[in-house]
Formats: sequence, structure tokens, C-alpha cells
Amino acid sequence: MSAGDPTERVRVAAAARGLEITLRERPAARSLAEAAALLDLTPADIVKTLVVARHDGSYLFALVPGDSAISWPKLRAVVGVNRLRMPEPELALAATGYGRGTIVPIGSTHDWPVYADAQIVGRRVAMGAGAPDYSLFVQADDLIAAYDATVADITRPIGE
Repeated sequence: MSAGDPTERVRVAAAARGLEITLRERPAARSLAEAAALLDLTPADIVKTLVVARHDGSYLFALVPGDSAISWPKLRAVVGVNRLRMPEPELALAATGYGRGTIVPIGSTHDWPVYADAQIVGRRVAMGAGAPDYSLFVQADDLIAAYDATVADITRPIGE
């Protein structure tokens, strides 16, 4: 891997925080369900890292199980604000250094606060790895500790 490879940035950032991760190359997936099948996981085992914009121009990361969506009322209550939104893909890239589908707090160009849904606690999860066609595996509890994440119920089932 070259020094400019985003997966290298992830490896270096994880090591700096004492976080044990495994990176695995995988074929491209067109959907979360397809990615889960390729990794022999359930969609709930894949954690989406969503970049959320605050009204003041700052951001936060929301770690959400793949079979769930952000509950905006729950997340706003935990964060203590009235307005949050998903930024445009180019703003998320500028805020993290990672493109859509590859975003992960590890190695982000900014250390935004992390909010983890309580459903991921105690699980080994797969996440974006900073580069297309890679998945990152980590113990959710270790990731939560390494980033001093706030753990709360911040999701709802998809479709609700």
C-alpha cells in the first residue's frame, strides 16, 4: 500500500489510538445487503458511519447499524440541538477526507464527536475503511472507547 492510500491512513490512525483493526479487500458492492452477503454478515453487523452537519458548520459522526436509520428526534435530543442534517457528499468529503461509502472516524481529517447507537455495543462490526472495495473490522466497544463516543439509542428501523 502506498503512503497516499486511504487504508494506510486508517491503519496509522488506528495504531495511534491503540485500536486493533482488520482491513479486508472485497469485491465492490452495489448495496448494503450485497456487502453483507460478500462478507458473510448480516446487515446489522455492518455499521454505517454517517456524517451529520450541525447548524454552526461543524459535524459529528453517527455510527448506525446497517439495518437501521438515524432517528433525527433521538439524535437531536442526545446532541442537545434543534437542527441537524446530512451534508452534501462534497461537504462530507471535505469534513472527513473520505468519500461516500468509505467514511470512518478512524483517520478522518477532523476528529468530530462520535455518537454510537447502543445496538452496536458488544459486537464485532464491519465498517467503511477509507477506500472503496475494503471493509474494516473492529470491536465496537474498543472503537467507542478510543473515540470517547457517546452511546445512546439514536436509530429507528429502516422504513419507520
